[in-house]
Amino acid sequence: MRYILIALCLSACVHTRYPSHWFEPIDDPNKPGWEILPQAAKPGEVILSKRNELGLLSNFAPTPFVFHGKRYASLEGFWQMMLYPEGSAERKKVAQMTAFEAKAAGELAEANMKKLGIDWVSFEGKHFPYRSATPGEHYEWIVAAMREKVRQNENVRRVLMQTGDLILKPDHIEEENAPPEWHYYEIWMKIRSELR
Repeated sequence: MRYILIALCLSACVHTRYPSHWFEPIDDPNKPGWEILPQAAKPGEVILSKRNELGLLSNFAPTPFVFHGKRYASLEGFWQMMLYPEGSAERKKVAQMTAFEAKAAGELAEANMKKLGIDWVSFEGKHFPYRSATPGEHYEWIVAAMREKVRQNENVRRVLMQTGDLILKPDHIEEENAPPEWHYYEIWMKIRSELR
């Protein structure tokens, strides 16, 4: 009993350092099937929920940044535009998308790539595998873009640093055996350490 009380106290102490609404249970009968709610976090963790300011750390967030001289409306727009042919009007359009619009554009491109037997994407004239089991060139471009997102958006930096030592967890169910760059929450923890 004593150990249970100590564990509960430690959990409560951790949560008092952070905004309480990050951990408040949400009862939503219309919750999308992909979503993981804040109450799923274990002690010492936080779900990067799009239902509060932690959503700024999502690829979907409208957090514009300039990368290699070009403006992107979101990290998701940057990510998905790499699936389109360089120099195409579609690629430029996707670069200015956010959230589910950008994701849908990426899904369309992936379906076309599958039909054509293409398993690579491109950036600045270089082709590289899209889904690697280990961090590769695509991973490095995503990490570099995430660093620019946090550098150019003060609110993103503030929220990231406010997470302190919490283990960051996704707010969505992940695809099995997802490539390392899909683990944006782990990349954010790496960037958070660099910023300290």
